[in-house]
Amino acid sequence: MNIEDIYQLYLQFPSIQTDSRKLKNGDLFFALKGPNFNGNHFAKQSLDTGAAYVVADEEMSFKDKRIIQVKDVLETLQQLAKYHRNQFKIPFIAITGSNGKTTTKELLHAVLSTTFKTYTTQGNLNNHIGIPLTILKIKKDAEIAVIEMGANHLHEIESYCEYAQPTHGLITNIGKAHIEGFGSVENVKKGKGELFQYLDKKEGTAFVNTDDKQVSEISEKMKHVIYYGNRSQNSRGKILKNDPFIEVEIEGTEPLFIKTNLVGEYNLPNILAACCVGKYFKIGDEKIKNAIESYSPSNSRSQLIHKDSNTIILDAYNANPTSMKAAIENFVHIPSNNKILILGGMMELGTDSIYEHESLIALINNYTWKNILLIGGDFKNVPHNFLYVSNADEAAQWLKQQHFRDCYFLIKGSRSIQLEKVLTAFDISAG
Repeated sequence: MNIEDIYQLYLQFPSIQTDSRKLKNGDLFFALKGPNFNGNHFAKQSLDTGAAYVVADEEMSFKDKRIIQVKDVLETLQQLAKYHRNQFKIPFIAITGSNGKTTTKELLHAVLSTTFKTYTTQGNLNNHIGIPLTILKIKKDAEIAVIEMGANHLHEIESYCEYAQPTHGLITNIGKAHIEGFGSVENVKKGKGELFQYLDKKEGTAFVNTDDKQVSEISEKMKHVIYYGNRSQNSRGKILKNDPFIEVEIEGTEPLFIKTNLVGEYNLPNILAACCVGKYFKIGDEKIKNAIESYSPSNSRSQLIHKDSNTIILDAYNANPTSMKAAIENFVHIPSNNKILILGGMMELGTDSIYEHESLIALINNYTWKNILLIGGDFKNVPHNFLYVSNADEAAQWLKQQHFRDCYFLIKGSRSIQLEKVLTAFDISAG
């Protein structure tokens, strides 16, 4: 069966599932496989559960007309997404970068949705499986799509662009993230820059953060560029207040004052990006302001949580040297004498890992804290005088015994450390 025929089935059954445990009646089941799973083994079960068809790339031990045999299920999913993408003549905005991708994506979605029917990446579906699934959820009424692209190797963004085919793009920043996969910061720059290379080749438009030197360098020879940030003449702004939510002033003929639900001065470029994109698509200042003020982060991304007399900044979704440094330096400026750091190890740093953890210890030592708890990763392999435990469950047990009151907590670490489990010490659900 060719991709056009599969697309016709998709139009009849537009709900796609890759996890047999989540199947609903009438879904198309794509039997993906990886190092630790093989969806082909669940073909029969999926049909019995109610799948309309199963796309598989292995021979089955049974006969059923609802089995669509293909050479490679993943490639078929990506080709189907590309075919669907080609049905639209609307702006597709791709977002990548080392930090702030998801927050920027959600701010853009909030702003654009005030005026356009906007579809965007849900959660963290930003890889070789998630991006095709995101595209295939876009319906005929779409007026703009916002696609988040994550990567930890060279040529990943390049491959995503082949089926997402962005018309516009944004690189939030270039930092020390996924060094183990990329090999160096220079390769991070090259990898993220693949988005701008694609856009330039296709006469697309890049929104460029002038406050990030490396992003600016990548864009230097591009034909269609819209600049934002305080080194540009467009979408400039400053922090007015950081206690703990930030309030910002966006420059303009009439200044725009925005009171956000975002924690951390490092979110200013994300806000400026949303303002820049909104203005580019001719959305009024008041709509931009209201959209940004209405947005609240979730999924453990700089969430502010009040529990009894304590205040918690939960930033347990991800961590790398750049984002960790920014979070700690922001935390320093919060007015409290009872600040407690709970930091998880940083992953995917390769041979730089020990050095980066030592650098973080040096940064922490520059300031005075009520207490510090380090958890997992290479914190166990670098010298320090702080309390260390191996996992988040042990951290929660320790924290529960302390009975802290009137304290500010910064809880930040890589996703694999699962620092949201620490919340159980405050009788807060870790879900």
